[in-house]
Formats: sequence, C-alpha cells, structure tokens
Amino acid sequence: MPRIVRETLVSLRDLLATWGPLFLITLAALVLAYWWLKPEPPRHAVLGVGATGAYKEFGERYAQELARHGIRLELRPSAGSCENLRLLKDPKERVDFGFVLGGSCDNERTVDEDKGQLALYSLGSLFYEPVWIFYRAEKAKALGKEGVLSNLSQLKGWKVNVGVRGYGSAGLMSKLLAANLLERDEVQRSFLEDQDAVVALLGGQLDAMVLVTAPESQFAQLLIQTPGVKLFEFKSGEAYARRYPFMTPLALPRGVADLSRDVPPRDLELVAATTSLVAREGTHPALVQLMVQAAAHIHSGANWIARAGEFPTPAHSEFPLAAEAERFYKNGPPLLQRYLPFWLANLVDRMWVALFSIVAVLIPLSRIVPPLYQLRVRSRIFRWYRQLRQIEDDAGQKGADRAELMASLSRLDAKASRIAVPLAYTDELYALRQHIDLVRERLGKAR
Repeated sequence: MPRIVRETLVSLRDLLATWGPLFLITLAALVLAYWWLKPEPPRHAVLGVGATGAYKEFGERYAQELARHGIRLELRPSAGSCENLRLLKDPKERVDFGFVLGGSCDNERTVDEDKGQLALYSLGSLFYEPVWIFYRAEKAKALGKEGVLSNLSQLKGWKVNVGVRGYGSAGLMSKLLAANLLERDEVQRSFLEDQDAVVALLGGQLDAMVLVTAPESQFAQLLIQTPGVKLFEFKSGEAYARRYPFMTPLALPRGVADLSRDVPPRDLELVAATTSLVAREGTHPALVQLMVQAAAHIHSGANWIARAGEFPTPAHSEFPLAAEAERFYKNGPPLLQRYLPFWLANLVDRMWVALFSIVAVLIPLSRIVPPLYQLRVRSRIFRWYRQLRQIEDDAGQKGADRAELMASLSRLDAKASRIAVPLAYTDELYALRQHIDLVRERLGKAR
C-alpha cells in the first residue's frame, strides 16, 4: 500500500486489531442464538388426511399453499379422524398436523404421560360438518301418522349405518345415541362406506344412515332431494351444543340446495361438529404460522351453512389453542411478512429478541474500542520515548561517550521518520522528533 494512503486513511491493521474481537464475539453470539432458537422451519412436514373425501382434497390445497414458500407438505393417508389423532399422539410417527373431527374420538386427554404420548394443540376450527341422519319415510310411518322421526331414541331397533370405523361419524353418533339413553345393542348398526350405505338405504336394506360431512357432499345433496327419504331435524340442537362444546346448532337455509324447486322447502334445524387442524407439540412455530395462514386462505369462503369469514376460528375446538395460532387470530399475519419474503420476515421475527439482547450487551463494550484504537496508534510513537529517555540519562553520566550518544539519536531519528500513523496523530509524531532534536541540542552544548 502506498505510504500516502497509509498515512491518510485510518490504520486498517489497528482497526482490525481493536474491532476484530468485538466482531468475533458478535458473530459467535449470533451463531449461538441461531443454533438455540432454530428460526428456520424444516423444509418438510406431514399432514394426516383421509384416504379419500374432503380431508384429502383440502390437504392437496394446503400442500400447494406451503409449496409457495419452499416447504413440501407430505399427505399421509389414514382411516380418518381417529387414526389422524393416533398418529399425532404417537412420537414414533412423523406426523406434524392432522384433520380431527370434534367428538369423533375420546379426546379428553391430550397428554398421556404413561404411554409417552405427545400433547396436541389446535390451530383453529376449519369448517362445519353437519350430522345428517337420513331415514326412510315408510319406516317412520310406524312411529305415528305424521311419519316423522322426532327423537333419536326412536331409532331403537332400527337398522342404521353409522359410517366406517375410524372416520369419525361412528364415534360421534355413539355420543349422540348415548345422550338419548340408547345402548349399543338397541340399534342394529352397520359400518358401510357412504356409497354402499346410500344404495342400501334406497334399496330398503337400511332404515337410516348417518353422514357427517360438509353440505356440499354429493351424497348429502342427493338424499336431501330424493323422494321417500327424510332428514332428521335436531329440534334440541341447543341442548346438544350445551352438552358437547364441539357441537354447534345451525340451520340449513330454505332453498339452498335448489332455489328453482325450493329444496329444502323450509329451514332445517341441524347440529354440526367442527373439523379442527391439530398440531403435535414440538412442531416448529413458523410451520404453525404458515398452516394457520393457509387455513385462512382456504376456509374463509362462504358455503351452504357458513358465512364468508366465519372460518377458521379459535372456537369450537377440544384442544388448547397453539400460541402461534392465537397470535394470528389476534393480530393477523406478522407485520414483516406483509412486506418481506417469508424466510427473511420469519428470521427477523424469531431472532429479534436475541438480536436486541446482543445489541444491548455490545453497546457498552463498543465504547472501549475507540480508546483502545487510539492507544494502539499512539503506542507506536510513545514506545520510542523510553529509548530517548535512556539516551538523555546516559548523557548525564560522567565519562559518557558523546559521539555514540549522538549516533544513537541519529538512529532513533531515522526510525521515527519511518513511523506511519494516520494524519490525526502526526502532531505526536512531530513532537517525538522535536524532542529528539532537543536532546541532540543539549548534547551538542554539553560537548
């Protein structure tokens, strides 16, 4: 580097020597905080869905949403809601999320310490799944001249298909029948697939069948418009909702199935369970945040029984709400994600506490760096004063070799002339050379 540059600019060597340790401490603290907090989410997650039906269709839409952020969402086929719950609780299964129908399984305990099961958290309720109980009008004529099934206790002795085991409808129907004091053997239950059950109902092999599905289901739409098939109305829907917090009374609006034919001809009273998106404990918070945002994008539209913006919601869930989901429902998406790419916004969002702590510690430390820098630069000049003082002391001794001392001064002056310091410190350099000349002048006079 040319001398003029070295003398004009700040001394890079001294700058690195003084600021370098502080920089290394900062870098080490950031690396440690990154390792400890793990702000970046994994690039792969697993969602438990059904083998077919709405859960699988919704799962594909979630996979598309997460793919936009570079995360691959694997869809794990299952036997339905209950198996999703089992997969989520089992630490050996690598399932991060799952769709769980409220009331479909025994969800009273979210943690089983004896079996080492994981805690589960809700990301919100996603959509209503009404309980549709379709029955043959001819069978109901035996109950009275009106031919209407008015209470679930009247199903005693009937042949009823409650749905495939593990899909949720069977477990939910068991709760409803138990609430009406019906024992298991008092109803002739079958566990057929929905399509087979519809054929059996229309063929007279079944007296009634249960569907727990969204109103847009093709089987629900078919049966509600089929002559000779009636839909059970839950006149005591509010009572069911008070007994089971995962249930909600609602109405199927008149004409919603077919306005031109006025189907149904009046509002029908139903009860519905809600399907929740559930995450296991230990799932990365950034993944939870992304899944909640995807849920808001996928489930916020209107349908037969839900108004636009009604879902997703933190209500109606049997599980405690995840912290990230609660944050989303209160404040919406993180502020930074509205302006920055997801990975950068997430990094800042997860690391800001650590960054603030590091800065709070480094600010006091940084105050000692400028004095250290100044000391290092000035030490290049001050260290020669010791030799100058020694020459002056030797000159005061009797029998001192004045010629040798003058030669030492000349050598010291030559060394001082080669010292390179920033311009801000040249006054001290010239002071050193002036003091050398002063000692030389005294030696000359003494001679």
